[in-house]
Amino acid sequence: MTLLLALALAAGAAAPDYGNTQLPDPRAEAQARALMMELRCVVCQGQSISDSDADMAADMRALVRQRIARGERPAAIRDWLIERYGDYVSYDPPLSRATLLLWATPLLLLAIGAWIARGSFRRGR
Repeated sequence: MTLLLALALAAGAAAPDYGNTQLPDPRAEAQARALMMELRCVVCQGQSISDSDADMAADMRALVRQRIARGERPAAIRDWLIERYGDYVSYDPPLSRATLLLWATPLLLLAIGAWIARGSFRRGR
């Protein structure tokens, strides 16, 4: 009976919960945190996985920390998450045909605003 209890405790303590626990290496943790600030929680949609309390965000934080601890580069982890969840998971989506409107809209609105302002100033003279 004691042996079974010891095995159960050892199995539960074998893998740290990286969703809510920092990595022991400060440099690796800094890389993980920087990446987690760039990734959007797919449940909350308005928060990064670093800020979110959702279980899915905790799972994504754990995944990021586990992969960083294994030596993967943050860019590779980010690319893998984008491949898995889509461009939406990134606060900085790559420029592609699908995101062209997202990137072009601020420039288009700025041009329209400048055109309107120019017309207003001309009428004021």
